[in-house]
Amino acid sequence: MHKSKKFIRKIVVPLQFMITRVIDFFYPPFRKIMPLSVFRYGVTGVTNMAFDWALYFIFYNFIFRKENVNIGIQVFTPHVAALFVVFPITFFSGFLLSKYISFSDSFIRGRVQLFRYMLVVAGCLLINYVLLKIFVEICGFYPTPSKMLITPVSVAFSYFAQRHFTFQSKVESQKSKE
Repeated sequence: MHKSKKFIRKIVVPLQFMITRVIDFFYPPFRKIMPLSVFRYGVTGVTNMAFDWALYFIFYNFIFRKENVNIGIQVFTPHVAALFVVFPITFFSGFLLSKYISFSDSFIRGRVQLFRYMLVVAGCLLINYVLLKIFVEICGFYPTPSKMLITPVSVAFSYFAQRHFTFQSKVESQKSKE
């Protein structure tokens, strides 16, 4: 058996089961408001978003110390540098949560999901970059609250793209054919 399949069976599947059970435990009060799949997406999304905000805050305030970052060929403002450093970390945590918790019913192969996820996240990154530039550099808002204000726009775009494109399920596929 291939090493990655052994890893998935030994580590990912038990983690998936445990995380799903914890999330599902808190679902009953929300049963009348939303389907389980939306609840799981919301919980995993909020978890990844909080992780993103915490990392962004740490990088902006403590690692870059609110100072420009000079990498030799380019100088980045600290809010943009923090965005670019935090992005790959939350990219992979978000993909794994989406693939194994939120949209585990998808019939699309993993590498195709990863590529599509990358496209959607690139759109989210562009939204974040443009709006951060506008809020911080043009409007003069503080970077961390600006990032928090941008998040709902990015989340709305992400949810619809992920549900209907990246992690399309058989039910979604049949609906789109009708």
